[in-house]
Amino acid sequence: MLIIPTIEIQNGRCVSLTRGDLDQPQIWHVDPVEKAKEFASLGAEWMQVTDFDAVAGSGENEELILNIIRQAGIAVQVAGGIRTMEQAEAWVEKGAGQIVIGTAAVLNPDFLKQAANRFPDQIVLAIDAMEGHVLTNGWKTKSAFTPEALLAAFGDAPFSAVLFTDIDSDLLEGESSLSRVSALGMESSAPVIASGLVKTVDDISRLKYVPNIAGTIVGRALFNRSIKLEEALEVAQPVPEAVAEFT
Repeated sequence: MLIIPTIEIQNGRCVSLTRGDLDQPQIWHVDPVEKAKEFASLGAEWMQVTDFDAVAGSGENEELILNIIRQAGIAVQVAGGIRTMEQAEAWVEKGAGQIVIGTAAVLNPDFLKQAANRFPDQIVLAIDAMEGHVLTNGWKTKSAFTPEALLAAFGDAPFSAVLFTDIDSDLLEGESSLSRVSALGMESSAPVIASGLVKTVDDISRLKYVPNIAGTIVGRALFNRSIKLEEALEVAQPVPEAVAEFT
């Protein structure tokens, strides 16, 4: 299972949000570029950068994200506020390994289909869900779509992955969240990446055995040190199957 450490940026700083509240971020006093390099040095193969200012339609973090892409030493997927073909093209040209698109999946599905066909294996469909419905605009707007219905609307579009965030996971038991992400994985032709489910290494141990899950995003837990990245990467490795001994 792939472990994808994530850096979330607001006003040029590393932050974490509780249930998507942009007005009350938890600020981490670390350099985003150096943190990205640390992820690489510890063995991560991919990372994600989420631009919360772009989600809100304000701020300017482009140069910082470009520095992360150029200096991290690993593949970077970029998320946050990407809602036009021009924006998607720009990030691909600037070296982003993958582009994460969520709100536009609901508001402008034709754009997302076109982007997936133009950049096959580089577009990630993001589905953020709470109480059974997909949320958009930084978790502020409730849509009429269920996660399964939104996924089905795109048919066999060549997404590189589907990134599923269960916003309820902060309030509900882990088993319920695992069941939901596994159910979505059953419906997806693209690999499913879980987000919002990992708070401890034990969560990775459980998630790794859930069918149809290819990876997980890990963010806050790395910054508050409830998880060490090197331990997460080790736990995520497949367990070798026992080989019978012949006599």
